[in-house]
Amino acid sequence: MGMHGPWPRRAALRLGVLAGVGAVAAACGTKTDDSAVGQAPSSPAPPPSEPAVTDPDQALARLKAGAERFASGGVHRPDQDTTYRATLSAGQHPFACVLSCVDSRVPPEIVFDQGLGDLFVTRTAGQVVDHAVLGSIQYGVAELKIPLVLVLGHEKCGAVKATVEAVEKGSPPGGNDIDALVAAIKPAVQQAEDAKAADMLDASVRNNVKNIVADLGARPVLSAAVAAGTLKVAGARYDLDTGEVEFL
Repeated sequence: MGMHGPWPRRAALRLGVLAGVGAVAAACGTKTDDSAVGQAPSSPAPPPSEPAVTDPDQALARLKAGAERFASGGVHRPDQDTTYRATLSAGQHPFACVLSCVDSRVPPEIVFDQGLGDLFVTRTAGQVVDHAVLGSIQYGVAELKIPLVLVLGHEKCGAVKATVEAVEKGSPPGGNDIDALVAAIKPAVQQAEDAKAADMLDASVRNNVKNIVADLGARPVLSAAVAAGTLKVAGARYDLDTGEVEFL
């Protein structure tokens, strides 16, 4: 069809309808906010800055606050942006050393809602301490001046459960490296047995944390810092069901 066929008439009718709708909207008070035109949606406000940590009590308070945020679902996820990441190339200043289990469900930076450069983390099954782990923690305290060492155990720990079962069954050593874990955790299980604990596994988890805290606190470098008041060695238990951290 040519330009003078039905198409121009249909297009004109359509334009007329659209114009009528616009007029009705204007008559009904429809208003466009000109200030919003061309503006991108505002980004969420960044989390509030954490205060500088200068002593063990402040470090412990910061971990507790982060744990509460994580358990309640109100995490800040601080110190994770690209700008902050770039500043860490000049050096690190972690405010706490966390010795935790290797269990994939208990990552310290997430559990305590901390970011890059905040935590100096060492992880082994059942938080077992060997020479490498001890040296790493001592380095953090002596060289990085970390004011807090936290031993973090957790509910239903597999390494502790294996030790409980080995003790209850009187299983002989299997001749492999796992035996070193069992041997290290065994005193905590025996303590639970002696106390006739109603929940052997949980009592053993708690005993294991307390034993490690006592052992670390008596070690060279760490004991001197504790005596000087520049270091605190503490323990905690993470609950897999609730996401809460109980400080022991």
